[in-house]
Amino acid sequence: MKKIEAFVRHEAFEPIREEMLELGFPSLTITEVKGSGRQKGIVETYRGAQLTNHLRPKIKIECVVEDGHVDTVVQTILKHARTGNVGDGKIFVMPVEAAYRVRTGESGDLILQAHEPEQPDAS
Repeated sequence: MKKIEAFVRHEAFEPIREEMLELGFPSLTITEVKGSGRQKGIVETYRGAQLTNHLRPKIKIECVVEDGHVDTVVQTILKHARTGNVGDGKIFVMPVEAAYRVRTGESGDLILQAHEPEQPDAS
C-alpha cells in the first residue's frame, strides 16, 4: 500500500477529483493548506503599504492505494495539475504499513479495493 500526498493549485482539484471518480478512486482526503517554495511571495498593496505574502494557498490531496494503482493516480494528478509554471505543486508517495476499516475491523489491501469505473450512459 502507498499513501499519495499531492499539493496542487485550487483550480486543479475539481478535474482531478472528477477523473479519480471515473477511474474508480472516490476516496480522497482534501485539506486547504498554505506553503512556500520556489514560487516566492506575492507583493500586494494594502492601504498604501506593500506587503509580501510568502505563503501561497494550495489543496492537499491524500489517498492510499494498492501498489499497482500508484502510477494511475500520480499520472492523473500530473495531467490536471501541470501548467508548466513555478508553483504547480508536488506529489509525494510513501509506504503504508497497515490500514484498518474502523466499522468492521477489516485490514490490509481488502479495504483499498478500487471501485468499478463509472460507465457512460448507453442512452
